[in-house]
Amino acid sequence: MKNENLINDYKAFLDNGKTERECVSQIIALAQKAGFKDIFECDSLKNGDKVYVQKMNKAIALFVVGSSPIEEGMNILGAHIDSPRLDVKQNPLYENNFLVYLNTHYYGGIKKYQWVTLPLALHGVVCKKDGSVLKISVGEEKSDPVFCISDILPHLAQKQMKETASDFISGESLDLILGSGEPSKDDEDEKSEKKEKKPSAKKAILEILKEKYGIEEDDFGSAEIEVVPAGFSRDLGFDRSLILAYGQDDRSCAYTSARAIFESENVKRTACCLCVDKEEIGSVGATGMGSHFFENAVAEVIARLSEGYSELTLRRCLANCNMLSSDVNAAFDPMNADLFDKANASFLNGGIVFNKYTGSRGKSGASDANPEFIARLRGLLDKAGVKYQMAELGKVDQGGGGTIAYLAAKYGMNVLDAGVSVLSMHAPWEITAKKDIEEAFNAYKAFLTLE
Repeated sequence: MKNENLINDYKAFLDNGKTERECVSQIIALAQKAGFKDIFECDSLKNGDKVYVQKMNKAIALFVVGSSPIEEGMNILGAHIDSPRLDVKQNPLYENNFLVYLNTHYYGGIKKYQWVTLPLALHGVVCKKDGSVLKISVGEEKSDPVFCISDILPHLAQKQMKETASDFISGESLDLILGSGEPSKDDEDEKSEKKEKKPSAKKAILEILKEKYGIEEDDFGSAEIEVVPAGFSRDLGFDRSLILAYGQDDRSCAYTSARAIFESENVKRTACCLCVDKEEIGSVGATGMGSHFFENAVAEVIARLSEGYSELTLRRCLANCNMLSSDVNAAFDPMNADLFDKANASFLNGGIVFNKYTGSRGKSGASDANPEFIARLRGLLDKAGVKYQMAELGKVDQGGGGTIAYLAAKYGMNVLDAGVSVLSMHAPWEITAKKDIEEAFNAYKAFLTLE
């Protein structure tokens, strides 16, 4: 590897960013170190200034002001920082036959059976009525407990094994074991006043939560706690060419995009890195790409430039932008080769992936990039010596997927999906190639110089 520092920093980002909030917190810290300021601390902006705008601690846009008028558009790297997981419900704690559980609701497209019998951790925040916010991270340190979802033993699984993969683990059964109690010893005389009565296991867990974390049971009503795999990213393979980690869709693209803008200087067109939430469930909500967060952030930038704000300037700016929708693509899987059109598949170690369109079955929900834009990018990356590949997600009738590209394209800008190949995408542990992380970073950095 030519850039071990990049890879090590990327792995550290994954390890410390298992939720959107944790990712935004890291990006802000890295941005400030690179000279970026909160835009609301700036009254005016000029060429070379670096600012960021964040939303609800779960989405962020970073800008490097260019020398060209902003009406001429920006070069945008747009990624998402949410990943498939389990979310804790608002009334989650219950006891069932001496085991204490935490009730969950899965988030995004997962194979439910992949989440059982794994060590799991809890990450998130608990917002108290007094206005304080407790940060939660339990299950990552060696001294921490971990949590787990149980499964039935094979000896009793005859019925389970006959069901389809989507059915044999139900969503309502994805509940974490938090602790256990002890059953009462049967007494020969049911009427005996001396019959042993064990304390509630749930009550014992609540006492631990209150004593150690300051959490009352009703505080779960205003909490945002995510269940993620416990443990850290690891090198995969004897040659250490691959990375095994949680959340690489889409943090592999988010980190390399952010890193690219941190290292950008003296750009002609204003550079932007956009990291948004909720892509895995349709880009909804105030922090998703379907919101007005992005255009509001751009409006804040324009309002601080010397030419001043106007609605027409904002509209012209957005329409003239170039954007790479920095999102991952499915890597060719030799063990499931029949699902791919090999000539149009992406491969690990093949470089950044250009995906002209995503969507599913007949390009439904796709943003289909213009070939003129793709040709310009090919020329740029060839000149920069960046390795890239052209691909689709899989065979036409097998399914498909979406990105934030179509939500950016509605402004009239050029948009192309461009990201890292991922094997075992959406699994608790995903696989990428170090070479592809490096090439993605090089491609994103080159793209921000596009004129």
